[in-house]
Amino acid sequence: MQAPSAIQHREQAMDNLRALMMWLGIVLHSAINHMTGPQIVPWRDAATTQLADLLVVVIHSFRMPVFLIIAGYFVALLVERRGARQMLGHRLRRLALPFVLFWPVIFVATALLVMLYVHRAELGHFGLQPDLVPVLPDAPHIATMHMWFLYQLSGLALLTFALLWLAPRLPAALRTLTPGLFHWLAERPWGFAVLALPLALIGMQYPHAVLVVNGSFVPPLAEWLHHGLFYAFGYCLYQQRQQLLAGYKRLAGYYFWGGLLSCLLALLLLDQLVNRGASGFALQLLTAFSYNATTWLWSFALIGLALRYLNRQHAVLRYLADSSYWVYLVHMLGTIGFGALLYGMPLPAELKILLNIIATTVVGLASYQLL
Repeated sequence: MQAPSAIQHREQAMDNLRALMMWLGIVLHSAINHMTGPQIVPWRDAATTQLADLLVVVIHSFRMPVFLIIAGYFVALLVERRGARQMLGHRLRRLALPFVLFWPVIFVATALLVMLYVHRAELGHFGLQPDLVPVLPDAPHIATMHMWFLYQLSGLALLTFALLWLAPRLPAALRTLTPGLFHWLAERPWGFAVLALPLALIGMQYPHAVLVVNGSFVPPLAEWLHHGLFYAFGYCLYQQRQQLLAGYKRLAGYYFWGGLLSCLLALLLLDQLVNRGASGFALQLLTAFSYNATTWLWSFALIGLALRYLNRQHAVLRYLADSSYWVYLVHMLGTIGFGALLYGMPLPAELKILLNIIATTVVGLASYQLL
């Protein structure tokens, strides 16, 4: 058997990284049950812990951006190997079709589980009473839920196809402007700061200077711009992968420690905004900038670390990568359902989070294996 090529290694590392980011969704959505800060979902356990807030804020800073970068990277790969038309067909089968098929089932199942959870929290026993479920500000009644990612990626794939069709009709200088700018910034250790600026301006539109996905079927422009930037960066990353991926692998430590410092600053500033009632343009801007700088730094670090340590065949990682899509689709049912079962048990919040993660992972993998 021939040894995998360097290109296969890169793709395997990216696929394994994508699988780990999907699994972190279980951690994040288990922790949401026990947050002490502002309620961002209609359900919450009586046992709360600041560890949950920390997990949600930190994981949120890099998980979906890494997803989006990888998504753009693989779309560029498909365009190179199959052409724009086949890329679009592949993405619609892989993203839009599962959304159309699974969203109605998961939406109904999630609504029922949320009602059961809230009923137990309010009245001490399970039941179905829709009027008990709190209505969060600006939350749509019919939402894409955690499947917003499939919904928006389908839209970005359509936009990519349209731009590829339009590209030959544009001047050569204009066609190379965006890839060239991304390449120039990605090569420089301080490029993350420039990339963080537009995201900071977008984040300032939100109460705590951090973009929050509302799950609408008509997402606001801010979401398209925010997510589209990471997706476009991933697309351009593939085109310059030989040089840039080598740099991320070499500088992974620099990006990790830089991201840690930026994250600590963002956490201090978020504490001022969320818990101490501080306000002001400068505070909002600095909070949004430091948080989005963390996003870029840790995204680069994770790509580099994946290339170092996840670029080989491994049975467990291969299985997690193969099952990750299914687990992503159904994991919210697990984190809400097991959260409802754990409600009221005399256990510390940290233990409940751990038990929820384990139970949801086991059931998600078992259902993948059986089905």
